[in-house]
Amino acid sequence: MNYQEIKVTTWETLAPHFEELLNRTIKDYNDYIQFIFDWNRLLSIVSEDGGWRYIQMTCQTNDENYKQKYLQFVTEIEPHLQIIQNKIHQKTFENPYFKALPNDTFAVFKRNIQKDIELFREKNVPLFTKIQELQQKYAEITGQQSIEYEGQTQTLQQASIYLKNTNRKIRETVYHLINERRQQDEEKLNKLLDELIALRHQVAQNTGLENFRDYMHKALGRYDYSVDDCKQFHHSIEKTAVPVVENIHHIRQKKLGLEKDYYSWDTQVDMYGLEPLKPFSSEEEFINKSITCFGQIDIFFAECLEEMKHQKRLDLSSRIGKAPGGYQYPLYNSGVPFIFMNAVGLHRDLVTLMHETGHAVHFFLNHHYPVLDFKSPPSEVAELASMSMELITMEHWDVFFKNKKDLMRSKQQQLESVIDALPWIAAIDKFQHLLYENPIHTVNERYEYWMNTIQKLVPKNISHRGLERFLKIKWQAQLHIYEVPFYYIEYGFAQLGAIAIWKNYKQDAKGSIEKYKATLLSGNTKSIPEIYRTAGIQFDFSEQYIKNLIDFVWEEYEKCLF
Repeated sequence: MNYQEIKVTTWETLAPHFEELLNRTIKDYNDYIQFIFDWNRLLSIVSEDGGWRYIQMTCQTNDENYKQKYLQFVTEIEPHLQIIQNKIHQKTFENPYFKALPNDTFAVFKRNIQKDIELFREKNVPLFTKIQELQQKYAEITGQQSIEYEGQTQTLQQASIYLKNTNRKIRETVYHLINERRQQDEEKLNKLLDELIALRHQVAQNTGLENFRDYMHKALGRYDYSVDDCKQFHHSIEKTAVPVVENIHHIRQKKLGLEKDYYSWDTQVDMYGLEPLKPFSSEEEFINKSITCFGQIDIFFAECLEEMKHQKRLDLSSRIGKAPGGYQYPLYNSGVPFIFMNAVGLHRDLVTLMHETGHAVHFFLNHHYPVLDFKSPPSEVAELASMSMELITMEHWDVFFKNKKDLMRSKQQQLESVIDALPWIAAIDKFQHLLYENPIHTVNERYEYWMNTIQKLVPKNISHRGLERFLKIKWQAQLHIYEVPFYYIEYGFAQLGAIAIWKNYKQDAKGSIEKYKATLLSGNTKSIPEIYRTAGIQFDFSEQYIKNLIDFVWEEYEKCLF
């Protein structure tokens, strides 16, 4: 069958192809393997079509046509797909050749098939459809958030550049404008989360699980760690990272000459009183310099970004009507992924592209696998690829910063963000545990959960006096809570792994890159601890292990100060 000729328009046009798979006679092991390969070939086509609809919708949230095309996929194709996928999973699992699949490549695939069958309930299908519709509303709401400043309408991403302005009054003014604009949607976003929590809790109840947190831990295939391990991570970060973050802000506060009043609008400005770092002035320059940077590490990395540029798979600049955030979208059929982000010319944009290109390199190295499950590694591994790339490329950022002080500042800011991110990741994950452990709660109780959480994980020398109304809704800016619940702690695990890989890179660049590529080539064919060992690192949440990594970052951070 020539799947390449398939056009994804309606479920009626797709159904015969899935029915053929369900009705196909399997005579021997070769037939069985071909059945799996054909099923995954068909899935890659459907997945890519859904991917393009999502990409177009996020690139232009104000285009009603793109919105309707995306919703048509979510409401008219995906529900049928979920039902027939479960039937194919059952056919795959019940076939006598299932046990004969070699564990060296199919072990995780087999566990995922069993897990998906265990979790599937047909009565959850319409719930997931409704959930996806609501999740899309988050992008719609936040994509329209903008402020008026200096006679211009600016996205919140564009306006955030002023938080790095050396004029403190400008920073304070824009900080209030941004947060007051977010506050306008406070009630709307609380109502949206109310609806999502109720639906998600019902999904868990339908599956026989106590709460949606437990459901998601199963759904995400967290075979290698538990809920208690997540809570150990929260504790370890509070004990090891928070004190270092406070040290960093004490240094910043002192250099800025702010003895008493050190506010959130003082946390991003250059502490030497210098203008914000500007690693590029145009999108074209940004892409070309990035290609050069990757080429200094490994020519294959540069070729990946070059191919995306050639295939027009990059949408990097911020604009009104574009959804916030950044992502790399895997397009399994064509074999070239898409990178989406909201660049405004700042240092953080450089870091974002390094991160997303790490995902893209991972995609290219995995694309040879014939089964989607093989090339869809768990987030703990996917984010290891991207976060490691941030730190590895940092050793070659002289491509963007010719001035030595600017280069030191860029590394200093990156290391600040590495350490600073860990308490935030712990806070968002801990907050979500509380939300779904207590699914029936009021908005005020929700704020109480958040404030009790964040106050233990935020640096105590950053003043929120008079700004409590902004702090209590700060979590609403984290899209993961709305769009991909519980997909966030992976960033914390991966950040620790990335620090370990970077440490190895500084000691043996060539050897660590070979291990890094071997790690990415593993795809989703091994357990997370095995994949981390391939990279020459540990998968460990203990306080002592994390402290050793934090201490290393702190030592490197001190070298960047002047």
